[in-house]
Amino acid sequence: MPPVLEPLGPVHAAYRDTQKDAPYETSAVSDCSVNPSNHTLDNHGIGNVHQEHWNLPTAALYEHAVHRGEGHIVHLGPLCVRTGKHTGRAAGDKYFVREPTSEKNIAWGDVNQEMSEEAFNWLHRKCIAYLQNRTVYVMDVLAGHDPKTQMPVRIVTETAWHALFARTMFVRPTDEALKTHVPKFTVIHCPGLKADPAHDGTKSSTFISLHMGKGLAVIGGTHYAGEMKKCIFTVMNYYLPLKGIMTMHAAANVGDDDRTAIFFGLSGTGKTTLSADESRKLIGDDEHIWSDEGVANIEGGCYAKVIRLSAQAEPTIWHTTRQFGTVLENVIMHPVTRTLDLSDNSITENTRAAYPLQFVPNRQASGCGGHPANVIMLTCDAFGVLPPISRLTPAQAEYWFLLGYTAKVAGTELGVTKPTATFSACFGLPFMPLHPTVYAKLLREKMEKHNVSVWLLNTGWSGGPYGVGERFSIKHTRSMLAAALDDKLQDVPLKKHETFNLNMPTSCPGVPEDVLDPRNTWSDAAAYEKQANELAALCVEGFKPFVDAVTPDVLETAPRA
Repeated sequence: MPPVLEPLGPVHAAYRDTQKDAPYETSAVSDCSVNPSNHTLDNHGIGNVHQEHWNLPTAALYEHAVHRGEGHIVHLGPLCVRTGKHTGRAAGDKYFVREPTSEKNIAWGDVNQEMSEEAFNWLHRKCIAYLQNRTVYVMDVLAGHDPKTQMPVRIVTETAWHALFARTMFVRPTDEALKTHVPKFTVIHCPGLKADPAHDGTKSSTFISLHMGKGLAVIGGTHYAGEMKKCIFTVMNYYLPLKGIMTMHAAANVGDDDRTAIFFGLSGTGKTTLSADESRKLIGDDEHIWSDEGVANIEGGCYAKVIRLSAQAEPTIWHTTRQFGTVLENVIMHPVTRTLDLSDNSITENTRAAYPLQFVPNRQASGCGGHPANVIMLTCDAFGVLPPISRLTPAQAEYWFLLGYTAKVAGTELGVTKPTATFSACFGLPFMPLHPTVYAKLLREKMEKHNVSVWLLNTGWSGGPYGVGERFSIKHTRSMLAAALDDKLQDVPLKKHETFNLNMPTSCPGVPEDVLDPRNTWSDAAAYEKQANELAALCVEGFKPFVDAVTPDVLETAPRA
């Protein structure tokens, strides 16, 4: 049975009052707003718009989206939309403005590309001109559940469904707070506006450009809603670490004993699945901070992959695809019955569901937890050679955090025909504007200060690489995770894996001992050693950008290539 839900928020009196004497109209949507801020669009240079709608509730945004042809209501209530050409982030089209307040802090390069202030100002003016005589939707929201670190944010967009996405994914202020909302950072979102690379200083018709000094971003040429979410996450990853607050591309949950766990991991490693444990309360599935007060979620919703989602394996997420208030991106629906086919990847493998945290029955309502007792670093090793679970020292944790290793398998991306190693520092390099070592040192300091246990959990293959071996049993993975979180591995003897320099528990409740040492699962010992040495060499090569930036004890933990 679907979980019983509590209301998403208070009744908006301002919206209710506009409807007292208005007949229900099917041919048009009402022109209304809910508690617009005194900090108006004029403050952003936006004017002469056709209509402006502020902070509309979910039901009203549904009406607008359907009336404007932006999406369809599907079986049991979700809003189903398509994002066109862009079904994922356009990482190569993201820029930071090189300006005096931030240029010394940003790690410039292929990930954090620079844009001149002149080019940004031109794009800003182009967005403002584009919005003239158009209907705009404004969502005033908060990034962060912790009142001490949360950031007021404003999203200005041309589409109702993107406004609904913002309402879903961020924290909503009270109705009273909306009246005086002054954003520290604003996103002007014009998905229908395409840049002209020849004149606009961009590489393509798409642009995501951030000006940290102005507290402003402009986005155009892409309808993929994840750009807004990750734009604000990137902003938090800039401001907060400079204040000594760790920001993390990670999930978090808390047990009945009030002990928090953090889950770092790239896409496909099981971060969302493993953190959504029905025996623990979910704090959040993707973006968190770790301050002197503990852990806090940055978001007000979840943005989960739903391709081939199973009601048996992931019941909580599956139920959200059948609930009013969920936004489904690029999920295939039957044109007549409006039922969903979650297994259909004809548009993309990256089908998504955005839903409010209130849809998770076993959630931590405050969005906050204490200092973590355990940090889990997730990897999906498609080469089949890493141990399924290893205990890390603080120096090892810094190494594997900076390495950010996982593997892609055949079929996940065009041109990928065999397992391919992927390295993304901090398990989220595209969202980290500062140098990765800033985040790594903060993490190590906090882990050592709070005596945190750190584990490398491999959710990949055993007995051979992808195509030969089998993926670790989810049952065994859950047993290893539960044992780590419940301190059942603290006194278990450890065995050194000489190639990867990792310490493997020799026993674990609910897991056959042979599984814990990957060598035992291969029928050909020589083939295992060859594959292990090849991956170790890739890891050493992947860590080279950080060799001169870490302490010797970190380098001593490296794999033996």
